[in-house]
Amino acid sequence: MKTKPFVFSLFVTTAIISSCGSHYQVSQVSRTRLLVDSRYDSSPDMQAAQVVAPFQHVVDSTMSPVVGTVARYMSADRPEDLLSNLLPDILMWGAAKYDEKPDFAVYNIGGIRAALAKGTVTYGDVVDVAPFENKICFLTLSGEKVIELFQQIAARAGEGLSHGVQLTITPDSQLVSVTINGSPIDKNRSYRIATLDYLSQGNDGMDAFKSHTNLVSPQSEDNNIRYIIIDYFRDKMAKGQDVDTQLEGRVVIQK
Repeated sequence: MKTKPFVFSLFVTTAIISSCGSHYQVSQVSRTRLLVDSRYDSSPDMQAAQVVAPFQHVVDSTMSPVVGTVARYMSADRPEDLLSNLLPDILMWGAAKYDEKPDFAVYNIGGIRAALAKGTVTYGDVVDVAPFENKICFLTLSGEKVIELFQQIAARAGEGLSHGVQLTITPDSQLVSVTINGSPIDKNRSYRIATLDYLSQGNDGMDAFKSHTNLVSPQSEDNNIRYIIIDYFRDKMAKGQDVDTQLEGRVVIQK
């Protein structure tokens, strides 16, 4: 069984009271990172194990089914990485179910919460990658707003962008150029985009999404991103294929 380390951020706040009955005031905030990995398995807490035991088999039976395989280790990082390339490509793949033909897809790197190890991928692995209740959605932006969107993505030093997008930014995160399938953005046309409902609201610094029109945002549970990812993996597995992708220069920092 694969084991994965988890990192927790611990925040410690020191407060002082200036006088009796007054409000607390924060005087200092600090944090540290605690790595939780297999070392803790050597000294298990028996009381905690007893509390968890009645639920363990239910969790294991839900999370352990294999949904596919990946050809290599995949993680998400800026400006571009394998997993942050794969997930927007999966949004493009999933669009067919909704009779949509988007021009490109955007997946926020902040929403990708784990990496995938080479080899088998379980239901639980996908939940680790996409733990939120985000749903797939489709929307339209004007060419002018698409340029604004890519300016905002450049300011964040990149996000997950689908195949066919090539974004060049400066070292200080300014937009230099962007093309979609080899063509520059046309301010006089509209673009159909696949993304997450969370981003369609303008979150994660992508305020341009607030100007969308023709929003299709199904909210039933089966439209959750994790199920679309699982469907993609299962489709590949049924064809005897590993899931794979490449670094393509989708986001490039100009030297």
